[in-house]
Amino acid sequence: MKKSELKNLLDQKYLEYNNLNFIDSDPVSIPHRFSLKQDIEISGFLAATISWGQRITIIKNANKIIHFMDEAPFDFIKNSSEKDLLKFQKFVHRTFNGEDCMFFVDTLKKVYSKHNSLEDLFYHPNGVKAGLVKFREEFLKFPHLTRTEKHLANPLKNSSAKRLNMYLRWMVRKDDGNVDFGIWNKIKTKDLFLPLDVHTANVGRKLGLLARKQNDWKAVDELTTTLKQFDSNDPVKYDYALFGLGIFEKY
Repeated sequence: MKKSELKNLLDQKYLEYNNLNFIDSDPVSIPHRFSLKQDIEISGFLAATISWGQRITIIKNANKIIHFMDEAPFDFIKNSSEKDLLKFQKFVHRTFNGEDCMFFVDTLKKVYSKHNSLEDLFYHPNGVKAGLVKFREEFLKFPHLTRTEKHLANPLKNSSAKRLNMYLRWMVRKDDGNVDFGIWNKIKTKDLFLPLDVHTANVGRKLGLLARKQNDWKAVDELTTTLKQFDSNDPVKYDYALFGLGIFEKY
């Protein structure tokens, strides 16, 4: 396929799948329940954190967390007591268990006691990768079980960091599709990395956009760099195209 034909395909599929009609089956539907910036940040972060496995189960369990937060994430984070956290003890999503969930909620409480936005933890002047590393270090500086560390990806260990990159896409991008929120402005859209999963990676390889066989950070960097040839200011918009082709069209 010629480069011009490939760009036309990607642009067409981006416009087709960057659509609110598709969000009911996507974890991004969780933060779309809210309008307050901090509610969007918190619910989006927790939904992204458990976004692996069947999407229907992800959405069900993310809604369960929000229910435990009395349907008001930021208010719960600000005003909850240690006793209030006990309701999360029995939460389970695959390997993310009650202890992990309690740590995440309690740490968010500590973060928001010092910051007005989670963007403060993600932003780094040296770019998004450095920001992901910074966020992980800041979040894990509070007492936690070693097992909990696996739920925060580390690109320095070549993790693809799919869920964190997806979360950043939600928070940073803004366009007429209105799926992504665009409520952060310190991090620039042009600097984002593609949220790489098995679907986007496989479609990327079939289209000749990705040569690397492993789904790791090097593959994320390679695919994002390739997509910048088609839109240098917003390469991750093509996440919609690649994911849509993989999920809905079984490309």
